[in-house]
Amino acid sequence: MWRNLGFAQLMGEVSMSVALPDARTLSVKELETLRLRAIHGRELGYHAYQVAEILGVTRETVSRWWTDYQARGIEAVTPHPPGPPEGTGAALSPEQAEKVQKVLDSKSPEEAGVPAPLWNRRAVGRLIEKECGVKLAVRTVGKYLAKWGYTSKRPTRHARMQDPQEVREWIENVYPYIQRRADREGAEIYWCDETGVMADQHPGYGYARKGQPATIEVPDRHIGVNTISAITNEGKVRFMTYEKTFTAAVFLMFLARLLRGASGKLFVIVDRLKAHDTAAVEEWALARKDQIELFYMPSRAPELNPDEYLNNALKQEVHREGLPADKESLKDQVLKCMSKFARLPQMVANLFQHPDVQYAAAVV
Repeated sequence: MWRNLGFAQLMGEVSMSVALPDARTLSVKELETLRLRAIHGRELGYHAYQVAEILGVTRETVSRWWTDYQARGIEAVTPHPPGPPEGTGAALSPEQAEKVQKVLDSKSPEEAGVPAPLWNRRAVGRLIEKECGVKLAVRTVGKYLAKWGYTSKRPTRHARMQDPQEVREWIENVYPYIQRRADREGAEIYWCDETGVMADQHPGYGYARKGQPATIEVPDRHIGVNTISAITNEGKVRFMTYEKTFTAAVFLMFLARLLRGASGKLFVIVDRLKAHDTAAVEEWALARKDQIELFYMPSRAPELNPDEYLNNALKQEVHREGLPADKESLKDQVLKCMSKFARLPQMVANLFQHPDVQYAAAVV
């Protein structure tokens, strides 16, 4: 489909003989102009990757500028003059560096009075500002940590087997068929998924001395909140929390709520979880076939579901300021975070720009 082609392919094969300068070498004024042109291009309806190819920056950079602009207005994409902000320090003295390292080696963020679940660069930056009165950029904090011998520890992802032919069939034939039907019938396509958020888990990473694990203070007991959500490539978000195990009854409750807020027919895409594909679900959907239809994705292919990326964003964001002490606090954090996503449709739409799900992005 045309949305998967590069800009050069869309415009015809051309010879690219002009080398653009690295954006990092541009002056403040030139960078401001570049960002404003990127925002203007997105407002005209061009995809982030098209704007990026024209301006000579990365697609991620354009997406970040656009998201910031949507959230905070034009000031969010106006670059600041080079150098540290007024009133900030550019470096730490040996005494200050030693003081910070002693805290990192002996205390958790909570014990040091820093609102963060573990020692990441942002948390260390807050510690430096608190203890030394010096405000450093996140990148500078990372350089200090490397210099002091701290390394970051990231969680690993376990690869799951899938059928490449089934995935290819989905991308090349099945989803385009769903899209054509949606266009013809005026239906809205929602991508649906579930996730659990635990109070004692954090998906980020923290710094510790080489050879030593990063540690995190966790609640005394196992606490979790489950959510089911559905999103569109236009950035709509619908969600619901639920207790205990996800069942067909819970799924039907969410679908009923989804229908109540719909202005037309819905196409809902889900994975092949057993609760999604039961006789009760089939019977319920069949009785409402003029209002809603369900479609099932390839097996063991979560990376093809854009709602998975919303789940990842939720888990990254929900514990940013620290781990909750009880279930009510955790639920409040989850609801606050999901409500925030619902108010940022462009951020949600940008999830569809990930390479694995760009096939489902909105066509403009």
